[in-house]
Amino acid sequence: MKQSRTLYVGMDVHTESIAVASMAQDHGAAVVSLGPVGTRPGDSAKLSRQLQSKSPQLVLVYEAGPCGSWLYRSLMKTGDVCWGVAPSLMPTKAGDRVTTDRRDAMPLARLMRSGDLTPVYVPAVDDEARRDRSRAREETLRDLQAAKLRLTAFLLRHDIRYTGRANWSPAPLRWRSEGRCPTPAQQMVLQEDVQTVTAQPARFQRLEQALHEQVHPWRLAPVVEALQALRGVQCTVAVTTVAARGDLTRFDHPRQRMHSLGLTPSAYASGGRRQQGGMTKTGNTPARRALVEGAWAFRYPAKGSRHLPLRLAKLPAAIQAISWQAQVRLCTRYRHLMAQGKNAHQVVVAIARELRAFMWAMAKQVAVRPQA
Repeated sequence: MKQSRTLYVGMDVHTESIAVASMAQDHGAAVVSLGPVGTRPGDSAKLSRQLQSKSPQLVLVYEAGPCGSWLYRSLMKTGDVCWGVAPSLMPTKAGDRVTTDRRDAMPLARLMRSGDLTPVYVPAVDDEARRDRSRAREETLRDLQAAKLRLTAFLLRHDIRYTGRANWSPAPLRWRSEGRCPTPAQQMVLQEDVQTVTAQPARFQRLEQALHEQVHPWRLAPVVEALQALRGVQCTVAVTTVAARGDLTRFDHPRQRMHSLGLTPSAYASGGRRQQGGMTKTGNTPARRALVEGAWAFRYPAKGSRHLPLRLAKLPAAIQAISWQAQVRLCTRYRHLMAQGKNAHQVVVAIARELRAFMWAMAKQVAVRPQA
């Protein structure tokens, strides 16, 4: 019997086991469940050797999840083709409520063979390290905001009011820590909340400083430096954007980058009627948030600032030209859309969508360092 040229392998990944199913390229071939395997590096290599005895060309696919990218990197070392696919883009049958490991692995092989899956970008180890640090900074900022809300709510419940300006400088924090509660248990809760609010800013500063210091040895450092030529895009925004999406030039057109961040408007079209809604919000949330925050800088007229020329001084003339072109274009577009009566938040999202295209153009002008 002639061997199939390609064997499609679906894997349902869990913490301690991986359910495996395969499907040959032949017309009319059935999906075969191969049972579970372990999650150790030697288990994936053993599985690859067993499958190569059936077909020399393997295409392996699994759903990207909380287990990280270790399986992708382990399988790529064997020379096989491996995809991590987005679970949210998996085609599903309406009304199918039976879920098992075997039933989850078999559709992956079938859909991979038919070409109905969408791969996700798997970063290199060095790129993932910057992304994890950027996410840790975002999480610390959210923890700090939540801690402030908890402390404010606690003081309000017990009618402990600060007579001065209600901010979070050292003096109001010291006053809050000296507050007196009716019972020792409540006093302990107050002290814990104050210590949490005091500790989070120091952690935030450490992570942000480390994020800036680790830019220079990074292979994508030239792209980060080039993006800072744009108005509203300082080091933190540039690092967050590049760390989340990796090499920006891997997209053939900037429109693909807009779709990957969920900055394009949702649409409903039926017959001759077409209606657009809010942005789709797919893709990386921290990168989208950083881009929208940077886009607010274009609500003012185009002009030279005090800090932007310092960032432009060391950059090539092509990058400087794109920077000024982006500033003139986006500032003018902001005023034009606002004059039409658009909501300011909608206008800023539109500006962020075009700002992404200028970032892509800048990345095309910069040579990325090779991976170590």
